[in-house]
Amino acid sequence: MSEAERCVDLHLHSTASDGTLAPEAVVARAALAGLSAIALTDHDTINGLPAALAEGARRGIRIIAGCEFSVAAPWGEMHLLGYFLPLGWEPLDSFLERCRADRARRGREIVDNLQALGLAVGLEDVLEESRGGAIGRPHVARALLKRRSVTSIQEAFDRYIGWGRPAFVEKRLPAFRDVAALVHSAGGVVSAAHLKDRGTRAVLAALQAEGLDAVETRHPVHDADLRARLTEHALALNLCRTGGSDWHGDATAPAPGAEMGGQSVPEAWLDTLERARPIASPVLPTAN
Repeated sequence: MSEAERCVDLHLHSTASDGTLAPEAVVARAALAGLSAIALTDHDTINGLPAALAEGARRGIRIIAGCEFSVAAPWGEMHLLGYFLPLGWEPLDSFLERCRADRARRGREIVDNLQALGLAVGLEDVLEESRGGAIGRPHVARALLKRRSVTSIQEAFDRYIGWGRPAFVEKRLPAFRDVAALVHSAGGVVSAAHLKDRGTRAVLAALQAEGLDAVETRHPVHDADLRARLTEHALALNLCRTGGSDWHGDATAPAPGAEMGGQSVPEAWLDTLERARPIASPVLPTAN
């Protein structure tokens, strides 16, 4: 593969959160996909990174230490991708521990709501699905499917746990600017994930004023027209561009472009993103 053809995937999940493969298995799949680098961006955790880094070193694939944060937005919730994060930095570790504790609280309340609706699902079922990872609604959906309370993951969201459905529970969301500041103080950068039609120039400019460094232009839910608009806005605002498949596993990636590496993100975008990092960062071994 020539330098011009080298591609990366900057949005991937493992069993450290709601993916279906262990971190080292995600890296192995990246090798099969011919990717030169990946970012492991599990929800509210970087606990999968040591295993991913070790496997990346073994296979010659660069692993970017990432995380997908949930933050407050004018429309409710948005996801923010942090890149080039240090391992073993107490402020970040403590923040993520609090986020995971809130995920556990939310999971318990969702299960309580489901039981009140008459569904035979317990917290132990959800914990079995999460296998020690950061708890998310996909784990609840998988537990419901295993219990045969629904016939598909999508039905679980549509009938019970999606926004506005009877078992839905809100997260306690931190402010965008606080998470951006935390990532910057750690020597990282932040990118707005899968904004869809909310990614207007006005919204991006407002987020940039609060610390946004990049926008995810390439994502399976972004069609060609939306990609073009997001790209135009990013270039006009001098924001970096990122992209990724948001891959959680083969069984969860039926849409075109949702397979690992399916967004054809050029390696040059990663180089540009790295140049946007703050100069100051914690004096720690970093994972990037």
